Amino acid sequence: MQLSKIEKIDLREIWKHEASDFTSWLARKENLDLLSEEIGIDISLIQTEASVGKFHVDILAEEENTGRKIIIENQLETTNHDHLGKIITYASGYDAEIIIWIVRSVRDEHKQAIDWLNEHTDDKINLFAIQMELWRIADSRIADSPCAPKFQIIAKPNDWAKAIKTSTGRSGELSDTQMTQLEFWTKFKEYVRDQNVKVRIKKPFPQNWTDISFGFSTAYINLTVNSQTNQIGCEVYIPDSKELFRHLYDNKEKIEEEMDCGLRWDELRNRKASRIKLIKDADLSILEEWDGIHKWLLEYTIRFQDVFSKYIKKYNNR
Repeated sequence: MQLSKIEKIDLREIWKHEASDFTSWLARKENLDLLSEEIGIDISLIQTEASVGKFHVDILAEEENTGRKIIIENQLETTNHDHLGKIITYASGYDAEIIIWIVRSVRDEHKQAIDWLNEHTDDKINLFAIQMELWRIADSRIADSPCAPKFQIIAKPNDWAKAIKTSTGRSGELSDTQMTQLEFWTKFKEYVRDQNVKVRIKKPFPQNWTDISFGFSTAYINLTVNSQTNQIGCEVYIPDSKELFRHLYDNKEKIEEEMDCGLRWDELRNRKASRIKLIKDADLSILEEWDGIHKWLLEYTIRFQDVFSKYIKKYNNR
C-alpha cells in the first residue's frame, strides 16, 4: 500500500474574510455538526452576528434539549487579549454557559487563562479554545485535492474535576457510590470516543444516569445504572408528549421486531413524561464487567437511535 503525505493549508487561502466567509461556513448545520461531534455538545444555531450592546458575537447558538446558550467567537489569527475580553463580554450578555473560541493558534498564556477559568468556575460554565486547521493530501498524482477541516481542542473543561467540585460543594465529599458512578460515566465517555461512532456523550456526573441527544427536541436517550438492583438500562425518554408516546406505541410490534427484543412501555399516566426502556442485569461493583457494560450500553444506544429516529421523523412530518 502506497501512502501519501498531508499538508497544512493556510486558513486565509480558503476563508479570505472572517465574518462573511468563515462564520458563514461554520454556521451551516453540517459544519456545526462537525464541531458538535468534536466537543460532545449538540449545537443548534440561533443567529449569526447577534448583538451584545454595541458589539456582535459571531455565532449565538444553544444546546439541543437543554437550551443552554452557546456563544462562538471566531478569530482566524493567534489569540489575543482583546478577543479573550470579548468572549467574556458576550457570554455575560447572553448568560451563556458554553463559550467556544475558535482561532488559528492559541498562545500559552491564553490556554492558561482558559484552563484557569474552567478550574475556578462551577459546572455551568464551560470554555473551549479550539485551533482551526485545514489539511489536504500533498500528492502530485492527485489534482485539486479538497481540503478537510479539523477542529483541534487546545483547552477544554475538566469534567471530572468540575463534577467533583460541584457535587461536593456544601454537602461534603462524594460517597463511594457517587465516586463509582462518576468514574463509570467518565470511562464510558472515553470508550465511546475510542469507538469512533456518532454518539455524543455529555459531561459525566456522579449520578445513576446520563442522557444523549439524537436529533429531536421531543425525545432523548437515557442510560441508567442501578447499584441497588444491579441493573443497567437504555431508554427513549419523552419528557412532555403523550401523543408522541402513543404514536410510537401504535408501532410497538414493528419497533420491537426491528430492535430484535421486547421493550418496557411506560406511559407514566400521572406524569408528563413517558419512557420506552430495555433493562439488563449487571453489577457495577465488579470492575472487570465494565467493558462489557459499556459495550452493551453503546450497542443499544446506537440501536435505539437508528430505530426510533425513523418513527419520530414520521410523527414530526405528519
